[in-house]
Amino acid sequence: MEDNLILTYWSNYKKKHPQAPNVYEAWSFGSNKQHADELGQLVLEGKKTATASNYRLYELHSEPLPYPGLHNIILNGNGEPMAIIKTTSIEVRPFDEVGEEHAYLEGEGDRTLAYWRNVHEDFFKREYDEINEDFHYKIPVVCERFELIYTK
Repeated sequence: MEDNLILTYWSNYKKKHPQAPNVYEAWSFGSNKQHADELGQLVLEGKKTATASNYRLYELHSEPLPYPGLHNIILNGNGEPMAIIKTTSIEVRPFDEVGEEHAYLEGEGDRTLAYWRNVHEDFFKREYDEINEDFHYKIPVVCERFELIYTK
């Protein structure tokens, strides 16, 4: 059923924007239902215009990195579409070189770099534990910026 909701959401978007590409990805933010809902809401409010992900997982799964122009259907904690965002830029940088501007654009907590580092260190440590590797401050992080382009 969730896949049908996603396909219908994309179809409705394409009807209004026929020039949009035929390729998209559908995913949710965070590591659980609550995070997905909270972070998705920040996107809807215009506070969240960036995200960070673990470069190592792209390598392990032989998945391509996001790229400018990529359309993403953002899902809530129940796997239901909330919005469509379009990636505007990608930069891979070491964890300890992610800057204040990126932390602010992620829109989480008090939007400071200290908050970002604390939350993301915990997040990335859990991901590295799952793949039996060690987190360190030079791990490559995919810093993605995006714009909100569609909501129901």
